[in-house]
Amino acid sequence: MKRVRTPALAVTAALAATPLTLAQDDIVRVGMAFHAGGKFDGSFNQGAYEGGQRAARQLGVQIKDFEAADPSQVVEGIRAFARGGFDLTVGLGTVSNASITQVARENPGLHFGLVDAVSPAPNVASLTFADEQGSYLVGYLAGLNTSTGIVGFVGGMDIPLIHKFEAGYTAGVKAANPGARVIAQYLGTTPDAWTNPGRAKEVAASLRARGADILFAAAGASGNGVIDYVGQTQCLRAADLPAGVRFTSNNFARVPKSAAYRQACAGDTRPMFFIGVDRNQNPRGDFDKNPATLNHGLTSMMKRADNAVYALIKEVRDGEFRGGVRRLGLREGGVGYAVDRYNRALIPSAQVLRVEAVKAGIIAGRIKVPTR
Repeated sequence: MKRVRTPALAVTAALAATPLTLAQDDIVRVGMAFHAGGKFDGSFNQGAYEGGQRAARQLGVQIKDFEAADPSQVVEGIRAFARGGFDLTVGLGTVSNASITQVARENPGLHFGLVDAVSPAPNVASLTFADEQGSYLVGYLAGLNTSTGIVGFVGGMDIPLIHKFEAGYTAGVKAANPGARVIAQYLGTTPDAWTNPGRAKEVAASLRARGADILFAAAGASGNGVIDYVGQTQCLRAADLPAGVRFTSNNFARVPKSAAYRQACAGDTRPMFFIGVDRNQNPRGDFDKNPATLNHGLTSMMKRADNAVYALIKEVRDGEFRGGVRRLGLREGGVGYAVDRYNRALIPSAQVLRVEAVKAGIIAGRIKVPTR
């Protein structure tokens, strides 16, 4: 379905007019309701969408999606899927919680999924993630690699969910580099914070001006603004560092760099990096389209919404659905960090071994990661 930009009643009518009930009875039908950046936000929503598409290919289920132009329209899309008797309806994020809960209570015989939030309705499977654990690992890498001792965190909506990202990231940075400093800034207190890359770019500029050379954004589609900013600036200059801040390391001196980078960042400079979120965004740091040269995506905090959605759909197909809360962390493969051909030159094997040891410590319970 295409993005709908009509009032709520018209949205309901439009959905009712779509072929929601034309599938054969033996085909599992799944409805997915997207908002705040849409299914191609390059982050969390897209991961969930890809999990649904994988289920369609591999499990033979039918997937329908609805993209709300406004959070207030989410409930109409969810209710239309329920009215069509869909076997599973999935909502994404805290903005969908009230809508999923309301419609699930109206339809106790149907199955619902809620990703990244917790519903009290018994027929809702609430899929949550130990975001703080994955954030700890990427924070650890940031602490090992910062050249100024200052790193940034760009949060989307100022809510407890994103506080977990910040808390884990900060703890990881400090564990690797006790003298380092984390500067955090949020984009807002309403759902618009997820879809404001322009504001995120402004925040990224302010963090760089304070000496931050690595920026971790947990901000949905707004995070694209941080990536764009890193691509435009590429480096920090010693002459532009604020008072009291200086370069303390040069970990990437031997990493091959493009001619354009060498020209733009000549002299006493250090590269800027972003840390991706939810999906592997490392490739987006390949600004010169050459993986052999310096990449500006240090790593990515992987939140496997794709795996969670796929597994839930498979449960429904196999008749094994169960409601309630599930928490997916490092042990369950729900979160992690990304090392691939784009950033392998940035993270030497010795660092990978250190991070893997930290990961094992978290899984074993020897390392307690804070959530706020």
